[in-house]
Amino acid sequence: MTIARQDAWTHDEDLLLAEVVLRHIREGSTQLKAFEEVGKQLSRTSAACGFRWNSFVRKQYKSGIELAKKQRKEQVVNNPEVERDSIATVENVTIEEITPEHEGKESITLQEVILYLTKMDEFFQLDNKEKERISERSLFLERENVRLLEENVLLKENLKAVEEDYRALMQIMERARKLSVQEDEKANPKVSFQMDKNGNLERVNK
Repeated sequence: MTIARQDAWTHDEDLLLAEVVLRHIREGSTQLKAFEEVGKQLSRTSAACGFRWNSFVRKQYKSGIELAKKQRKEQVVNNPEVERDSIATVENVTIEEITPEHEGKESITLQEVILYLTKMDEFFQLDNKEKERISERSLFLERENVRLLEENVLLKENLKAVEEDYRALMQIMERARKLSVQEDEKANPKVSFQMDKNGNLERVNK
């Protein structure tokens, strides 16, 4: 049993869907059959293919649809043996009317329409579950963002404390150095200290 895919549609898949649907229109077939054909090729449900076509792809191929219908009409005119199919549309699904002329042909039954709509309902339910999953993920990321912001504030406070401790230590070392110089001057009055150009202390005889 093939598992139906639920991942995002790619450009190539949209292109395949459009090509198959337009071909079915030119041949006088139904969109539902086109969705089933594409679904088998892409391992997707016909409901998913129908939803993708009606919600996104069809809007990009309006001129192509009109051209396919025109080509279908030309086939009917040029070939007297080809009869015009009577078409009814139910929820964007093309359905052939059952007439005496079509009794020997394959047609779509009410049960098939119900099955299609049921699959569409299942697809919408899956879509709602995906929205819930995205919402939960978004909430998690928001909480994670707050946690990281709080952690960043704490790190800044710790860094500030370290910098203050460092400055205090440098001040203590500077005072200790000055006291050391003063004690040396007292012990040896003939010797003093001065700062050289590199910032180092050097003894200077008085």
